[in-house]
Amino acid sequence: MVIAKTFMDEEYWESFALTEEDIEFLYNHLLELETPLTSKEMVEALVAERIRNHKQALEKQRTSGGDIYQPKENFSLNQELIFPQLDWKHGKVVNIRPGLNPEIAAFKVIEVQFEEGAHKEFAAELEDHLLNQPIQITDDQSSIDAAIVIEDYYEDLVATLEDELETNPGFVRIAGRWFPRSLLVDINVGHLNLVEAVLDMAAGGPISTEELLKQIEFPTDVNTKLVEFSMDLALDEDQRFDEVGPAGDVLWFLKRLEPAEVLAPPVFLRYAGMETDRSVLTKEMLALESELDDELSPLSSKHLNLSDDIDIRLIFPHWRSGTLPLGRRVRHLFPTAYEAPRIRFMLVDGESGAKFPGWVVREKRYVYGLEDWYSQHGVMPGSVIRVQKGTQPGEVIVHTDSRRPSREWVRTVLIGSDGGVVFAMLKQVVSTPFDDRMTIAIPDKEAVDQLWNHHAREGAVFERLVTNTVRELAKLNPQSHVHASELYAAINILQRCPPGPILSLLASKSAFNHVGDLHFRLSSVDYD
Repeated sequence: MVIAKTFMDEEYWESFALTEEDIEFLYNHLLELETPLTSKEMVEALVAERIRNHKQALEKQRTSGGDIYQPKENFSLNQELIFPQLDWKHGKVVNIRPGLNPEIAAFKVIEVQFEEGAHKEFAAELEDHLLNQPIQITDDQSSIDAAIVIEDYYEDLVATLEDELETNPGFVRIAGRWFPRSLLVDINVGHLNLVEAVLDMAAGGPISTEELLKQIEFPTDVNTKLVEFSMDLALDEDQRFDEVGPAGDVLWFLKRLEPAEVLAPPVFLRYAGMETDRSVLTKEMLALESELDDELSPLSSKHLNLSDDIDIRLIFPHWRSGTLPLGRRVRHLFPTAYEAPRIRFMLVDGESGAKFPGWVVREKRYVYGLEDWYSQHGVMPGSVIRVQKGTQPGEVIVHTDSRRPSREWVRTVLIGSDGGVVFAMLKQVVSTPFDDRMTIAIPDKEAVDQLWNHHAREGAVFERLVTNTVRELAKLNPQSHVHASELYAAINILQRCPPGPILSLLASKSAFNHVGDLHFRLSSVDYD
């Protein structure tokens, strides 16, 4: 076998763009398979096709304008030859003579003049020779190895393919899989009305596409995967239905029966946003922000050591909403999806093993469905919730490590009849592990709700709100100082706010004096 090198450099893949020929290939590839494919599967097929076409074109280019030299052939004067083993050099036969070697059969010798003028002799009419084997074009570069190309350029290739196909009306994608629109099975409004009825009887769902097709008795005399994909597209384009399955599973829910807190964030989780000067944050402040892992904080996930067992210190907005934050440390434990903005899954009580439904709201980064569970276990703001990876796909385990209820001195928020906020140290019944600095008891939820609604309507000057809160919390400490994490928890009793704006204010305003270890106190001016 003759090994002939080719070349396909890194720049080729770095500047990868889809052509009309690529689109046609993908269309025909899907048509031939009659099965929707993921972006990864599409890229794998396309890369293999690009490499195959490249090798064919290169072979055609290099073998044009002459005959491939093989020792077994009979050559003539002035015949143009190509030598793959000499990096595809071209030459012309200028002389032919008999070969002289008593150890082998009769053969001839040809003299070849190459394009650059050099002369060299080669055997001819010689049957037994290594160079008589078929030519195989290969390459020792990773840029022409399909598996290595996929590994090295996967994200860029997939992004390029998806950007192109998403704007191409001839292709549709559902749950991460693509197929030509023109080849879909017809799903009419009657079928969709039947699906609505089925989901309605199932309290909204979730139900798989396969099960829905069975229940509406849809004809399945064609490719099953194609029928399911066609139904998925029809349901996705109908506003009555919501795809709520985790990646790899397509599950449907009736949108009008989804919890309101899933379709829109609860009022306590709504953050209007505010400008924050992050340049003033110290290393200690950034470390605290990372430790608190608020889902609204602009934290990077690079170099993050992920664990299957994470503790979350609950703040008031999530406690009041029956939610968990999807911070960067815990996000990987919950189901995700290719496209679905909402994912229904099962939460598991780590102590009783009881299962109850939960919802991942991906865009807003919270998990809904824990209000009753919080109440059953006596969870309060500042309680430590342990989250673990489930033993079954689509399940997440939550613990409170419940203990015998006891009365503890705990910060408690009291709302006066005039709407004033007072923090006091009072004995409260505690039945879960808690963070001393972040625990705040709420004896009157309705009063806090009214205060929250008042702030939402009237607005509040943030600096004044922080100043007043520091002043109140300082009264509970003999040194009259407040830790930044205490302040973060307390501010979130009054309005939703990540740590960044609070820490930035503490670092930049002279009203707040840093007394060490992220403890702050008001300047004497502010006490007057």
